[in-house]
Amino acid sequence: MTTTGIFLLTILALGFLITFQIAKASEYVSVLKGEKKAFEQSNKVNAFLMVVFLVLGLLGVWWCNHLLFDKTLMAHPAASEHGKNIDTMLYITIAITGIVFIITQILLFWFAFKYQYSSKRSAFFYPHNNKLEIVWTTVPAITLCILVGFGLFYWFRITGDAPKDSLVIEITGKQFGWIYRYPGADNTFGKKYFRMIDEGKNNQLGMTWMDTTIVKHDNNGNPAGSVEIKADPATFDDIVTNDAMYMVVGQPVKLVINSRDVVHDVGLTHFRLKMDAVPGTPTTMWFTPQYTTDEMKKITGNPKFEYEISCDQMCGNGHYSMKGLIKVVTKEEFILWKAKQKPAYAVAFPKPEPAATPGAPAQPTADTAKVVAAAVKEVKPAIAAAHN
Repeated sequence: MTTTGIFLLTILALGFLITFQIAKASEYVSVLKGEKKAFEQSNKVNAFLMVVFLVLGLLGVWWCNHLLFDKTLMAHPAASEHGKNIDTMLYITIAITGIVFIITQILLFWFAFKYQYSSKRSAFFYPHNNKLEIVWTTVPAITLCILVGFGLFYWFRITGDAPKDSLVIEITGKQFGWIYRYPGADNTFGKKYFRMIDEGKNNQLGMTWMDTTIVKHDNNGNPAGSVEIKADPATFDDIVTNDAMYMVVGQPVKLVINSRDVVHDVGLTHFRLKMDAVPGTPTTMWFTPQYTTDEMKKITGNPKFEYEISCDQMCGNGHYSMKGLIKVVTKEEFILWKAKQKPAYAVAFPKPEPAATPGAPAQPTADTAKVVAAAVKEVKPAIAAAHN
């Protein structure tokens, strides 16, 4: 056992002995003074301590809020439109429950002091009142139903149909990281099959790049049929990255969420959103980013600020390290970033570079030329619109 452990055990043992000795001393004093007199004295002390605890407790709540509020997410605006609604709902909930909490606690501790035992006063028994019971049951029930109703309304909004101009991004969780996929020029995600996942061949998602026959096996390892996989041309231009998820400020984003192994959870704290990533069952949600990463650096006063993706579901020993980054950028920055990305197929099956003619400048490949040309064609009107 370490020195720190021994020290802590010693403190606990001494605390137990001190408490035991105080209890025994109180017992001896009660015997000497008489049970009734000792009870009355201790009752007055306990009643006074109730008031002290009430005052110190309320001051402690105020002080903690004053001291720590700036360190919470609520000190900065939500980074999405949906997030603003969530913040409003949260403030309303805190206001209602906070007012009820403060009133009930003041009444509880004040009554304990005011109506402490006295031999000059008899207890008043109030066994039953139908009207009171209906009021304190119905009012909280209606209030909670309203709060739950608002929660369901916002939930259906973020999980409902996204706008047609949404940027669609697929995010897949794995132990212990995130994989992001963007559709290529065809704006369509290619098909994938989990049995084709092969990290060694740069196929993290099992995309169907070629015709394949996969043999199934039973629990004993014996062949039990086969599956014919046809190549999907839509997969050839899909972009897959692990670095960060890029999105455009002011443009709706639809996330298609998957898991490659166990249940994860996409936690977007700055956007006030979260959604489970379930193996074999894609989930979706959408939102509209309000501030770029650079704007949030100024808002928070933190030059190192980054939007983060956390896994909000315990998923294994490395759960604590499962963090992803989000880059919210302008339309022009996003187009240029996407133009620099290679399709996952090109990364898995790189073409040999043509031999350069001595003295001649290197020529871009046909694929690269097409990507750059498409990016330039797309970015020109966006830049012109931004300047206008």
